[in-house]
Amino acid sequence: MSEYSPGLFKSRERGNWIRLRTLVVLRWWAIVGQAAALVVAERVYRLDLEIGLCFLVIGVSVVSNLVAGLVFAENKRLSEQDTFLVVLFDMLQLGMLLYLTGGMHNPFSILIVGPVTVSASALSGRSTAFLGAMAIMIVTLLMQFYLPLTTKEGVILRVPDMFRFGNWVAIVIAVLFLGVYSRWIVQEMQAMSDALQATQMALAREQKLTDLGGVVAAAAHELGTPLATIKLTSAELADELSDRPDLRDDALLIVQQTDRCRDILRSMGRAGKDDLHLRRAPLTALIEEAAEPHVDRGKRIHFDHAPEGDGQPDRPTVLRRPDVIHGLRNLIQNAVDFARENVWIESRWTDRTITLRIMDDGRGFPQDMLGRIGDPFIRRRAPVSAPQRPEYEGMGLGLFIAKTLLERSGADLAFANGADSFSTMASHSARTGAFVQITWPRSMIEAPIRQDTSALGQNEPIRP
Repeated sequence: MSEYSPGLFKSRERGNWIRLRTLVVLRWWAIVGQAAALVVAERVYRLDLEIGLCFLVIGVSVVSNLVAGLVFAENKRLSEQDTFLVVLFDMLQLGMLLYLTGGMHNPFSILIVGPVTVSASALSGRSTAFLGAMAIMIVTLLMQFYLPLTTKEGVILRVPDMFRFGNWVAIVIAVLFLGVYSRWIVQEMQAMSDALQATQMALAREQKLTDLGGVVAAAAHELGTPLATIKLTSAELADELSDRPDLRDDALLIVQQTDRCRDILRSMGRAGKDDLHLRRAPLTALIEEAAEPHVDRGKRIHFDHAPEGDGQPDRPTVLRRPDVIHGLRNLIQNAVDFARENVWIESRWTDRTITLRIMDDGRGFPQDMLGRIGDPFIRRRAPVSAPQRPEYEGMGLGLFIAKTLLERSGADLAFANGADSFSTMASHSARTGAFVQITWPRSMIEAPIRQDTSALGQNEPIRP
């Protein structure tokens, strides 16, 4: 639905996820590791390194870290461009160290993959592609240009060319694979996070509307008695003031205005659902309430409610849960949006289960998307022209919200196409569109049976 469209969440900049302090701390760890590796290589393995130049390169990182820590606040969050420059600097610094310490003969050359993985997790696709290309270019240059690794005795340490080429191939594959893999994972997590946030917004909105209706219902209930008293007293005064036309007209005006207040409260009270008497409802009433906003949208909605199996089980009375109502409403909306003329809503129940089926005569779901129905931010199930669906854009989030809310209530959902499911059923031949089946264990949604017939008590005030 448009109010929960992906654009609602895409305004967040990806680079703004990362604090400068996080990158500074990571760089300190890298500096310590690089310095330790140089000391061990020179003192323990007695390698003849350009130690001065190596520590000069490390010193540049130290200076940049000190400047970043002293100049900027600890909680500063980097923009996309700032994060890109920091990661690019770390990659070039590491490339320079590798040049000074044997190039691709250095086993630490695999670390060039690290900045690309960070970029794929935090930056845009364009930045990640550039850094990946830069990493591949660096390792390619290091194949030919480097200072050789030599021991104090002058022995040159070399890796066989086959292994060196294999190391280059492995790094290139790692850059491509880890970059793409990290990118996909982060996008999936981001989409799921945004969709769950939209689900919470939808549920909170439904709960708020329910609570508002409860306030109106409580007001109508509580004000009913005083309004009736005012009307009765005013009518008696009007009868007694028959000899005073001016005062009698005022009394009749009070009667009229009292009736008007009663009518207003009655019409508003129809939305009230938190009354103790209305916290539970027959299954059929709950379904028809969920469908009510879409009844007058130009499509015919057919309801079919019946028990299933032997024994004719009693019609279930269920809890009026806002999440269930909102989830069903989203599914019914989707059916109405894509139906040509008709939507069918069937409910069946046994002693153990409650099953609801929503069908339409539209085009149905694309076959290649049936396995992804319920994932957030996928496209609509079939192309439709603007006049058929002028009020909504995109698909996936509404169905994701419905699927998430209904599954939280204990339901299992199955998505199919009527053309495939009802091809052998003459009575259902017109139901060629989308087919959604929701199944609950009866114990998960059915309202508890009251063992006593005593009064429910006073309606409690709604509290946030």
